[in-house]
Amino acid sequence: MITLITGSTSGLGREVAVRLARRGAHVIVHGRDRERGEALVEQIAREGMGSARFYGADFSRLGSVKELAERIMRDYDRLDLLINNAGIAGLPQRRLSADGYELHFQVNYLAHFLLTDSLLPLLYRSAPARIVNVASAAQAPIDFDDPQIQRNYSSGRGYAQSKLALIAFTRTLAQRIHGSGVTAYSLHPATLMDTRMVRESGIEPQSTVDEGAEAVMHLVTADALENGAYFNGLVPARAHAQAYDQDACARLWTLSEKLIEAAIGSR
Repeated sequence: MITLITGSTSGLGREVAVRLARRGAHVIVHGRDRERGEALVEQIAREGMGSARFYGADFSRLGSVKELAERIMRDYDRLDLLINNAGIAGLPQRRLSADGYELHFQVNYLAHFLLTDSLLPLLYRSAPARIVNVASAAQAPIDFDDPQIQRNYSSGRGYAQSKLALIAFTRTLAQRIHGSGVTAYSLHPATLMDTRMVRESGIEPQSTVDEGAEAVMHLVTADALENGAYFNGLVPARAHAQAYDQDACARLWTLSEKLIEAAIGSR
């Protein structure tokens, strides 16, 4: 199995990478920190069960995301599993990406929209293949009159909107790729896991990385899952109502394409 895990140099992504490698997978490790990424690759090599290779990319730059996809398409002839895990949280002041978009929205959602779309040909060739999107129980509806939250910004709203966008994207994607042999799922892995991101936010962790990794691995390995389903931990759950609104999902898809084209041109 060949798998790409975004944001896999620490926290949940790192734990899932180790678990998959121990099952014999080849893991494409992604992150911004080359030192941590190469350390994980070396650990996996020492354990001698799976294998790994590090690819750096900055998700605050959509051009960097596109380059990541192009490198993977060039270097690999298959991709069995894509886990979109990279994310940020807790930005007290509204910040923009290098492309001029609200930073939570770009890093947590828009970059993954672009990466997934760019890698679909490789996933199709590898079918049956899976896409797992790491979302959150924190969800806020998208205001399509102000999707970049120029008014009434808060870090919680920015994070929750980006995670709802990821869930809505998962559901729309599942419909679009139906019958291809590729399936897509989203989940809230666990609440406030003991990760660097949570600790640096000054929040007391409420669950372990192991709990979150178990939930992700369930979506990687379980049979007979509903394509497009959202899970809370190990249990199928109901996301925010906007994720089931076909008009809202269509508007989000169109908005995403427009934002990407404005930043880097046609995909």
